[in-house]
Amino acid sequence: MDLFFSIPIGIGLSAACGYRVFVPLLGMSIAASQGHLSLSEGMQWIGTPEALIVFAVATAAEIAAYYIPLVDNLLDTIAAPAAVAAGTIVMASFATEMSPLLKWTLAIIAGGGTAGLFQGTTTLIRGTSTAVTAGMGNFAFTSLETFIALALTALAMLLPLLTAVVVLTLVVMILKKIVRRLTA
Repeated sequence: MDLFFSIPIGIGLSAACGYRVFVPLLGMSIAASQGHLSLSEGMQWIGTPEALIVFAVATAAEIAAYYIPLVDNLLDTIAAPAAVAAGTIVMASFATEMSPLLKWTLAIIAGGGTAGLFQGTTTLIRGTSTAVTAGMGNFAFTSLETFIALALTALAMLLPLLTAVVVLTLVVMILKKIVRRLTA
């Protein structure tokens, strides 16, 4: 796969990992197993039938668990490092035709960083929702997060350049908000 498209796909899917860790991995597994997605050397295992089953079960469990009050907040503490790891793996899966040093540097910064930023943002929003609504509003927020993860996953594979522009715009907006709060 050409770097021109593979990097934007990786960025879009990494952002989706920040909303739901396993949704983009499931999407990648489905697309790779059907021959619609080329993964970098050493990452082809993502397209195996075994990985597809594991990602499907993990996705269903993750989505269901976020609908359980209090468990959703607990999951955010677990999901933060998992999202960074998943974002790194996703990005590394698409970083083809480059040296291992560049591949893993890009994967950690662009993939893990993007996933971590989006996961951190959703964790703060869920915490606010829990405080304001005593957790009753988290159901709607969970549904929105799942929809965004599904949409980003599909868009990253279908319209990678557009997805990358949207994700990078959101990253800039989030970072500006963080800097504004830190300097206030």
